[in-house]
Amino acid sequence: MTDNELLNRITTDPNIMVGKPVIRGTRLTVEYILNLLAHGATTAEILEEYEGLVQDDILACLLFASRSLESASFMPLEREIA
Repeated sequence: MTDNELLNRITTDPNIMVGKPVIRGTRLTVEYILNLLAHGATTAEILEEYEGLVQDDILACLLFASRSLESASFMPLEREIA
């Protein structure tokens, strides 16, 4: 699946989840799926929990997040000296 095909799985609509990016046809936000993954949920567990979701939906969330960070600039935090 191409990047564009994956990204087409993500949509925004101001009337759905206050405009947050969601997996097309659901109310599952990219943020929610990433949070599940960050807290140790496996792809298999997520797919089992949410009927109709497919692996490409989860990959789309990861790609969307990656692309969202491409143009972000970050300032290094000060390091504490022990």
